[in-house]
Amino acid sequence: MNSQKPTVKQRVRKFTGNFATIACLVMYFSYIEQIIANFTGHPVSPVQPFFASINALLWVIYGWVKPDKKDWPVIIANFPGIIFVLVTAVTSFVH
Repeated sequence: MNSQKPTVKQRVRKFTGNFATIACLVMYFSYIEQIIANFTGHPVSPVQPFFASINALLWVIYGWVKPDKKDWPVIIANFPGIIFVLVTAVTSFVH
């Protein structure tokens, strides 16, 4: 049984990872506002959302194919980006 107390460095790394995951999720969910703008006749440029979706996809692939083990925080944080940001890009053409 491992009863060792985590080091400060380990606690900081865990906190930073959790906070970064939440920040990434909030960032991608904020695209909902742009999707609504697209549907209400105020379209945003599709360029930035399109490349953001590629970025999210690449991070999900990276997290999935890591050789030692899957990087679930990276996968979980970026998967919504594939969907929300791609929908933002596509809906920018619907107005």
